[in-house]
Amino acid sequence: LPAVGPLVRGLFPEAGPLVQAHAEGYLTVAIPAMPVFLVGFAAASALQAAGDTRTPFLVSVAANVLNVGASWAFIYGKLGAPAMGAAGAALGSGLAAGLEMCVVLWVLGRPSAPVSWRGRGGERAALRSILDVSRAALGERIVQHAGFMGYVVLIGWLGPMAMAANQALIAIESVAFLTADGMGVAAATIVAQRLGAGAPEQARRGGWVAVGLSALLLSLAAVVFLLVPRPLLSLLVDSPRVVELAVPCLRIGALAQPFMAVAIVLSAALRGAGATRAAFAATLLGALFVRIGATAAFAFGLGLGLTGVWMGSAADWLVRAGLVAWLFAQGGWQKLRV
Repeated sequence: LPAVGPLVRGLFPEAGPLVQAHAEGYLTVAIPAMPVFLVGFAAASALQAAGDTRTPFLVSVAANVLNVGASWAFIYGKLGAPAMGAAGAALGSGLAAGLEMCVVLWVLGRPSAPVSWRGRGGERAALRSILDVSRAALGERIVQHAGFMGYVVLIGWLGPMAMAANQALIAIESVAFLTADGMGVAAATIVAQRLGAGAPEQARRGGWVAVGLSALLLSLAAVVFLLVPRPLLSLLVDSPRVVELAVPCLRIGALAQPFMAVAIVLSAALRGAGATRAAFAATLLGALFVRIGATAAFAFGLGLGLTGVWMGSAADWLVRAGLVAWLFAQGGWQKLRV
């Protein structure tokens, strides 16, 4: 926490004092809440893996309602709450994560729960399996976020207008990303359960069906991005200059949607099978080397600015999709024992 201020100012010198102050305030609240997010995410993942995707969904809906309401109150000082600005958004998110964690842990503690945190014997052996599988998964997450941090730093070098445009673009694209992520949860659950039932062929078909559905949904989102980019961006940004800067980027993002669908869903399917090393390798190549390298080349080497940034992102999804599709098609994951 003491390093937050110097870190923000060092990574984003072009952002300006106001943006840096907002970022520091947000992170000062968000970082202590990270354990709550982690426990809630792990608990929800356990339920999803057991086949109960409805409960985490309903809990997430309630948490998001709380997030919107609490963030509005703490950002603007409504309903007697202090006006905290960006830090209020972090507080709202932290409260929502706390609600989600408490409810999901309560569900996992019931005798009728499909899986439980209550001791039933065999926890030590289960811990060894979890650690064995999670090492590569943890490495994948570290690489993913390190790559994204480098990506954001490059955007920060383009100045505040590029940062504002990129934030609006990420908010719009997140609808598609989260859709693919949801299909990834379904793919991981089906693959894990079918492999556990001794039906590897059903696991394979389930993975490809999830990919097809995700690619279809994200392709529909891509059509919307291509047809009405300005109205979408105008919902989030009131600056015509920022909107004009973002429009070509959204069109590039639209072309990347099918590849994003394949990369996200099949990576999740591989993780569900226990092939976390394969998913890690794909993320290492795409998120760290391709995304950062292509972004630097397009945005700064060719002078394309924010458009080059989104070309780098598209290159990442293209490479990752091709690699995980090849790994999944090889079928080695069907023979793993975890």
